[in-house]
Amino acid sequence: MHKENTGDAPSAPTPRVRHHRKRNTDVVAGAGKPNGSHLLVNDSSKYKSFLIRAYSTVWMIGGFALIVYLGHLYITAMVVVLQIFMARELFNLLRKTHEDKQLPGFRLLNWHFFFTAMLFVYGRILSQRLVNTVTPDKVLYRLVTSLIKYHMAICYSLYISGFVWFILTLKKKMYKYQFSQYAWTHMILIVVFTQSSFTVANIFEGIFWFLLPASLIVINDIFAYICGFFFGRTPLIKLSPKKTWEGFIGASITTMISAFLLANIMGRFLWLTCPREDLSTGWLQCDPGPLFKQETHALPGWISNWVRLVIVHSAACFASGFKRAFKVKDFGDSIPGHGGITDRMDCQMVMAVFAYIYHQSFVVPQSLSVDKLLDQIITNLTLEEQQALFTKLGQVLQEKVIGS
Repeated sequence: MHKENTGDAPSAPTPRVRHHRKRNTDVVAGAGKPNGSHLLVNDSSKYKSFLIRAYSTVWMIGGFALIVYLGHLYITAMVVVLQIFMARELFNLLRKTHEDKQLPGFRLLNWHFFFTAMLFVYGRILSQRLVNTVTPDKVLYRLVTSLIKYHMAICYSLYISGFVWFILTLKKKMYKYQFSQYAWTHMILIVVFTQSSFTVANIFEGIFWFLLPASLIVINDIFAYICGFFFGRTPLIKLSPKKTWEGFIGASITTMISAFLLANIMGRFLWLTCPREDLSTGWLQCDPGPLFKQETHALPGWISNWVRLVIVHSAACFASGFKRAFKVKDFGDSIPGHGGITDRMDCQMVMAVFAYIYHQSFVVPQSLSVDKLLDQIITNLTLEEQQALFTKLGQVLQEKVIGS
């Protein structure tokens, strides 16, 4: 029981209750209840949710198809925009309004590091293609080659300036919050931004290496939802009560079949298979090489079919689709029925890294080609050094001819 205050006695200070805003990244409410009660087949509002999700999916796929048709630069621009939205969602996860008000301009520091990382990563990926684009213009060529030469020094200077900015903004009683934000920002850059940047590298190796893995993730996600929606009755994991074994297995089978069919279809189009060596938007013509050439393979028993060598590579992309079964939290609510941008892109980031490593390890020839050597010579050597190399190479070749 509480004692009543007398007229003369000072009233006890009312304890200050701090209310925390509940974020949409909390574990699904009621996760402790029996899993069967949370399955989609038992959800009374599942059809409303299904229609909202289907509507969002249709316009996302339509917009995505249009961007892919427009080409490499438009796909790259889409990836950059998605990265910015993902960064905004993740930066907001650990932000506290009260603390931010005491640190004016502190949020800008996160974006300073973000765009510095963007300049560094995309500078490394697109530098040679930028040189190939501006080569006909001597003024632009000299400017671009100079920037590329000092690219790493520029990025390092920007990072150090951000670090000094952070040190100068340190404030007493705010150290814990500021250092946690600093660490969180770097984790986002390393785990999220760096992984998703591999997507751009895949795009310029050929849209095929971006589109096939991305399509498999989308197909896996859609059919995991559909199979779980209509047939899901066996819970898969307690942390995500609506995930079911039926959805997981149905999506796995569908993704495997789709990998073979899509690889066969996409491999027919030069627009998807040819690498882009510059930053232009023109139509592409190239020799697709043996990877996309049709060959006959004898299969056991009565099964036989025309398959492409690239299908063998595409089957490996199926493995990363399993990760869809274990997504637990939503990072935002910008896409009706889906959550945030990060929720749609989490597996795409993992798949982008896998596709890039797979392509570089098992598809790209390990020996240097004449074209690549010439690109390095033109980019990294001055005119005088190129002339000296030409003279020296002529002498070496002449000695070999005489010796033979």
